[in-house]
Amino acid sequence: MAGESRTRMIEGASRLLATKGLQETSFSEVLKLTGAPRGSIYHHFPEGKEQLVAAAVDHAGRIATELIELSAGEPAVVVASRFLEAWRQVLVRSNFHAGCSVLAVTVATESPELLDHAAAVFRNWRRRLGELLEQGGMPADDAQSFAALLVAGAEGAVVLSRAEQSIEPFELVSGRLLDLAG
Repeated sequence: MAGESRTRMIEGASRLLATKGLQETSFSEVLKLTGAPRGSIYHHFPEGKEQLVAAAVDHAGRIATELIELSAGEPAVVVASRFLEAWRQVLVRSNFHAGCSVLAVTVATESPELLDHAAAVFRNWRRRLGELLEQGGMPADDAQSFAALLVAGAEGAVVLSRAEQSIEPFELVSGRLLDLAG
């Protein structure tokens, strides 16, 4: 039961980061969203908000990595397409209210520890996408750089679409990325 409460809080913090950003992801908001008991805050996160946010960033990273893994063994263009589709779904399902919780922390934190967590997530995505792109037929010299372009392009396209409240910027960027992948 205690582990379940901790998990709910981490998942809730990850959702709040994706929709409201770092400053608005408070313990109070996490408790309100998850229904976790107030006493569980300091039991599960005795080091405070930064500990919770680090766990939420790691959680978001694992979820995206699991989605990336679903493309193992596929052609490079399918690897890229599925990665982009996951972000398209985040935008559409949230009606342009959600983005990437890892990016939200990256642009708002002054904490070197939180930046390290975010950097590790982005490095892992790039590394694994690069491996899968290469396995999918992309030349080894191109796979890692294209993986970085894919992550950066998707993140930027999500930001543009959220700002414009339209899928158009995302579709423009993803279309071009898929042209390059194929």
